[in-house]
Parts: sequence; structure tokens; C-alpha cells
Amino acid sequence: PATSPTAFPRPSTLDPQRTLDPQPTSYGRPFWYTYLANTSLMLAVSLLYRYADFVTHLGGTEFNLGLIVGVGMGGSLLMRLVQGNGIDRYGPRQVWIWSILLFIASCVGHLWVTRVDTLAVFVLRTMLSTSMAGAFGAAITYISLKSPVVRLAEVLGTLGTSGFVGMVAGTWIGDLLLGRELITRSDLNRMFLVAAALGCLGLVFAILATAGATTPARRRRPAMWPLLQRYHPGAIMIVGIATGFGVGLPTTFLRTFAANLGIARIGVFFAVYAPVAFLTRICMRRLPEKIGVRPTALAGLVSMTFSILLFLVVQREWQLAIPATFMGIAHAMLFPSVVAGGSSVFPGRYRGLGTTLMLATFDLGNLVGAPIAGKLVDYTGSYPVMFIVVAGIMASVAVLFACSRRGVNRPGERRL
Repeated sequence: PATSPTAFPRPSTLDPQRTLDPQPTSYGRPFWYTYLANTSLMLAVSLLYRYADFVTHLGGTEFNLGLIVGVGMGGSLLMRLVQGNGIDRYGPRQVWIWSILLFIASCVGHLWVTRVDTLAVFVLRTMLSTSMAGAFGAAITYISLKSPVVRLAEVLGTLGTSGFVGMVAGTWIGDLLLGRELITRSDLNRMFLVAAALGCLGLVFAILATAGATTPARRRRPAMWPLLQRYHPGAIMIVGIATGFGVGLPTTFLRTFAANLGIARIGVFFAVYAPVAFLTRICMRRLPEKIGVRPTALAGLVSMTFSILLFLVVQREWQLAIPATFMGIAHAMLFPSVVAGGSSVFPGRYRGLGTTLMLATFDLGNLVGAPIAGKLVDYTGSYPVMFIVVAGIMASVAVLFACSRRGVNRPGERRL
């Protein structure tokens, strides 16, 4: 039976087949095409950090914004299960390409949305979130399967710098297109069309990155739930949820927060956030391997807590750089440690499921966090109250994770 002791290999972060085969080069041509594909798509995603302008232009409030983003993440979370099995069954190439095509279609579809209380906006936002999850998840899985397990956090961290490059340029484009007090529907339509065009560019690089990739051999696959029980990552999943909540705050609410202070442009935040995260990621790319995932993740949670509290001091545009610095450090430390720490407990043939599971924790954090944050602002009329509450949640998660018995070791070490 599927749940018998012989149905699974013994739990280990090292897949026997991968240890017997010669290790592939981590930074070959496929890696750099993947890097360019992620950069292109992240340019589009960062441009859509102005999504709040779209919602408010249609008469929506912070609660509407949080609800739309949260529902979108809910759909993305449900699709993660399909994507994880899809990656393992059909290979990253197919999931990656179809996800980018869905992203392009969802951007174009927003051109016909005229109200925030219609089903269409929730469906399109769900398509948008699902496509981003599929594209980035497939890219990460594709590269992780080409990398030695002991260097997985390093390689994923290096790949993640593409996101920071795209973040700086994407938000700059957003400020160029929409950085004014009076935003018209034509401006918003142009934003979605530019995002769709950048998605097309990412599609080209994704095709080049996966040229020659083969579909995985058909094999009998155990049910997903027994697999998750067998290779459960432990408390690192809670950290993933908190990370999704915290990182999602500026991408969802920074625009409305800035507008509340009379600040028209948000590019300065990401212009600091991204380089700080980039440099932190490069300088500390081997930190999880050297000191372990747990200390790295804890340091990231502490930085995240400080970042959220430092939004309280912001009164002028340049002061957005203060919380951006600590948010960049937190992002750089948390993302690779959470993904590598959680997914590396799965053997190679189930790595798609493991990667998707950890990425799903980020979605879950945004799913729960965006409506909560939006409701707090809408109910209290105060961004400071929201920031204090969220910072308290981050600090509580850090304490819980530090005290948890079941955790993760350095990537490549067997967890007992």
C-alpha cells in the first residue's frame, strides 16, 4: 500500500541518485537564462506594486485592497498543490511556460475591469497570483534540481538577487508611469500593458533556460498527504507564513500608506530595499550552510520586526529608506533559508512538492495578513496601530521558532 514502510525512501535531505550522479554545474547557461527570466517577470511584478492605485481609482478602500489581494493569494495557495504535483509529473518547463502565459493574460484582462466589487477583479487577481506562484516556483525547482544540496541555499540566494534587480527597475518604471497626484485610467491601462510586455520577455528567457529539458519519467507516485507527513519540514513553515505576511505589507499597502502622508512616489523605498537585500544576499549567501538555517531565519525575523516598527518614524519621502534597509536585510536572510530549509528535507524526485510547499507558506501569510492589515487600517483609521500589531506578531513568531524543538539543520545535513 502507498503508506507502507517500503513505499517511501528513508527521510533524508540527500537523494541517493543525486549523490551517485556527477553534480551539475550550478551557474551554467540555464542558470543565467533563468536569472534573466526571473528579472523580467519581477520587473512586471514590481510595476504592479502600484496595484493599490488601480483599486483606489475604482473607489476601493484599504479593506477592498487587502481583500482582493488576500482572495488572490487564497486561489494561489490552492493552486500550489496542483503546481507542486505538476512540476514533479510534467517537469518545471511546462509549468513555467504556462504560468507566464497566464500572467500575461491576467494583466491584459484588467483592462476591462471597471469596479472593485465584481467577480472579475477577484478572478483576475487570483490568476495573477497563481501565475506568479507557478512561474517563480517552477524556476526555483528547475535550478534546485541542478544544484548540490549543500549549496542549495547559496544558489537560491544568488538566483533571488534577480528579484531585487527587477524590484528597483520595476518600481522606477511605476513611478515614471504613475508618480503623480492625478492618475487616469489610461495611466493604469498602460501599467498593465507594460507588465504584460515584460511577461512576454520573461517567457522568451524561460524557453531558452529550459531548452532540452525532458519530461520526468513516469513512475508510481504516493499520495501527497503521506508524503507531507513523511517529509514534514517542521516549525520553519511558521516562519514562512510570517515572512509572507511581513514582506507582503510594503508590496500591498506602501502606496496607500505613502498617499496618507502626502508622498506621491514610493520608488525610494525599493531603491534602498533592493540593493540592501542584494548585497546582504551576496555577502551572506553561505550563511545558512555555515551556521544553520535556524539562526539565519531568526536573524531575519528580528530584522523584519524592526523594519515594521520603523515605518512609525516615516514622515517624508526620503525616510522610507529607513524601514527599507531592515526589510531588505530580512528578505535576503529569510527567503533562501526558509525555502532551502524546508524543501531540502524532500528527496530530489519530490523537490517540486517541497519547494511548492514552502512557497505556499508565503502565500498563506499574505492570504491571512493582507485582509487583517487592511481591516486594521480601515477600522482604526491608523497605520501606526497596524504596524505595531504586525510587529508584535513577528516578534511572537521569532520566540516560538527559537523555542521549537523540531527545526532544521544546515542544508545537506540529515535531520533526525
